[in-house]
Parts: sequence; structure tokens; C-alpha cells
Amino acid sequence: MQAIVWTQYGSPDVLKLREVPKPAPKSNEILIKIHATTATTGDCEMRNLRFPYWIRLPMRLYLGLRKPTRVTIPGTYLAGEVEAIGADVSRFSVGDQVFGTTLFGFGTYAEYVCVPEKGAIAPKPAAVSYEAAAPVGLGGLEALHFLTIANIQSGEKVLINGAGGSIGTYGIQIAKHFGAEVTAVDSGEKLKKLRQIGADGVIDYTQQDFSQNGQHYDVIFDIIGKSPFSASVRSLNPNGRYLIANPTGLIQVVRGKLVSRNSDRKVLFEMTSPKAKDLAFLAELMEAGKLHTVIDRCYPLAQIADAHRYVETGQKVGNVIITTSPHADAQDKADASLE
Repeated sequence: MQAIVWTQYGSPDVLKLREVPKPAPKSNEILIKIHATTATTGDCEMRNLRFPYWIRLPMRLYLGLRKPTRVTIPGTYLAGEVEAIGADVSRFSVGDQVFGTTLFGFGTYAEYVCVPEKGAIAPKPAAVSYEAAAPVGLGGLEALHFLTIANIQSGEKVLINGAGGSIGTYGIQIAKHFGAEVTAVDSGEKLKKLRQIGADGVIDYTQQDFSQNGQHYDVIFDIIGKSPFSASVRSLNPNGRYLIANPTGLIQVVRGKLVSRNSDRKVLFEMTSPKAKDLAFLAELMEAGKLHTVIDRCYPLAQIADAHRYVETGQKVGNVIITTSPHADAQDKADASLE
């Protein structure tokens, strides 16, 4: 099978298209023929180890000190079709259309991958394309996790900082589903799309600092970890919740613990634990037309380096899709989603 092999830490050019052996499922695994995956900011950060210092060394210890050796095929999110099942598998059958994440199993930058039957994999809604389903295992699950632990109530005011990416575009829609009034923060060229998918208000961070405009919110969801900490806490209503999906250092975590202990505000960092039941919930929302995937661009697997280069520009709106079994209308779907 064809796969992208991660040869070194570094630029997008370290990702090479190679012919590798097709995997075979173990007794508790399913073999998925991947139709679509996604290139994410996290993939790019992992490729060149662009992490805070306190994460970088553990990642090298896990992946390989000098170059990746334990993980040679990157990629974590997928949508595809079950091609074979292990002897003990009962949850899936050959031919099932599925979507989800391999978590730290990686391996989705390829034509096939094996995943445990009890992993974060769920049936894909028939009416949802593979391209639209593939990134839900990242953006949908992350947004659902944080907005759930915030315990959003109908009528509350939610601000999402960094709303133009995968997590943010799903987050706007999920928060609206929970009945929130949503303000989305990102750069000017993305704001039109954020309004289209449901944001009640938008703020261009290049023109205005949301924490200095005198507005207060019940929930501030900082996806990119760049909101000013103290000013954001002051921008919360009483009993407000400050969600930080990407803490930039241990000091921020310590400050968050102190705020949560000594005030009625809560600062929450809790990591996502992807589950099949949460994917099933998101599948229901997609099937009901209440959750849509924003697709910026589609690339074939062979152009993965170009996809990474584009993600690293910071210009993407929503998701960048990688097709391993290209559909003729894939780029048309991306164009339509940005109209």
C-alpha cells in the first residue's frame, strides 16, 4: 500500500510517499481502507517537534530521540470502510463505513490502517461524505469535550478564541446546539464564514482585544492558548469558566489552579479522552443537519507536504482534507464550504 513515511524531524519535506506492507488485523482489530484523513496544526507541530519545552522531551522519548522510530506513518484521524475484521470482532462488519481517530496509534496518512474494535471509531452517517467525517475525530471531539466540561446552559454567553480552525468551527456549532450565544474571535478574512456557521458576533483580533472591550462572558474557550490570562479571567461573569485547550506552560496551569481554588471562576485544562459514544453523538448531529464540517482545501496523499505547508500559514478556515481514495468532487466540496 502507499503511505506517507516520516523520515526525520523537520520541514514538510521529511514526509515521503513510499510503498509499505499492508497491515493485517489482529484478533481484536479492524482493517480500515482509508478514504480521507486530515492535516492538522498538531500534525505539523509533531512533525518538527514545535512544542513547549516541557512537552518536547517526553515526545522525543516516545517517538525517537534523533528521528521518529516508534511512529513512522503519521496521521491520527480518518474516515473509511472496514475491509477486514479480526476473529474476535463483533462490533463491526466488513463493508461498514466508519470514522474516528487512532489516538496514539497514528498511521492514517496511508491507504489502510488497523485499529482496535473498542477504539474511538464509530459508524459514519451514510449522508455524510468521507471528507466531511474525517476531521470530526479531532475538532468535533475536542470541542464537545471542553464545552461539555464547561456545563454550558441555554442562554449563556460563550466566546471562542481561535474560532477559525477545526476545533473552533465545530465549537461554534456545538455551543449553539447547547443554546449558547456565541462570539467568535479570529482574523478578518475568516469572520464571514464564522457568521455563516452560527456565530452571533465576531471579533477581529488584529483590530480589537476581546479582553479589553468591556464585555463579559460565562465561558471563554481559548483554543490556541494565546488569550491574556488575567484579563480573560476578569472578562468572566461570576461563576464563569475559562477553558484552555492548549496551555503554553506549567506556570499557566499553576495560575489556573489558584484561580479555581480562590474564586468563583474556574480555569479548566482537562485533556480529551476520545470515546466512540461521543463520536456517535456527533454523528447524530451531522445526520440531523446540526453539525457541518468546514473544508478549506483538499489534497491527494501524494501532496501531503503541500498540505502541511498550507496549514502552517495559519490561513486555513476549518479543515484541510487529505484524500487517499480521491473523489472527483472533493475540491468542489471545499470550494462550496467557503462560499
